Amino acid sequence: MGLFSLGRRRDGASSEISRRIAADVRAALALGEEDAVTVSQIDCGDPACPGGAETFILVMRKGERTRAAKMSKAMSYVADEDITAALALLR
Repeated sequence: MGLFSLGRRRDGASSEISRRIAADVRAALALGEEDAVTVSQIDCGDPACPGGAETFILVMRKGERTRAAKMSKAMSYVADEDITAALALLR
């Protein structure tokens, strides 16, 4: 299994979780139509990572550098407070 799990297809539940996280990020940061958010999950080699993966959020605002936030858990384990804590590091 590769670091980015390129061979894995994302199931509907994972896609829904990714969309929910992205929507929460957009709302929390009051992003506009021209701004973008991506949510990705990669395999984590650390046994302490819940779900065996890490979740990354990229925030791309028009005219600004891309900012990244990381949560040491799989998307399915990410809660609202995890998103809030991760975004606090971006401000």
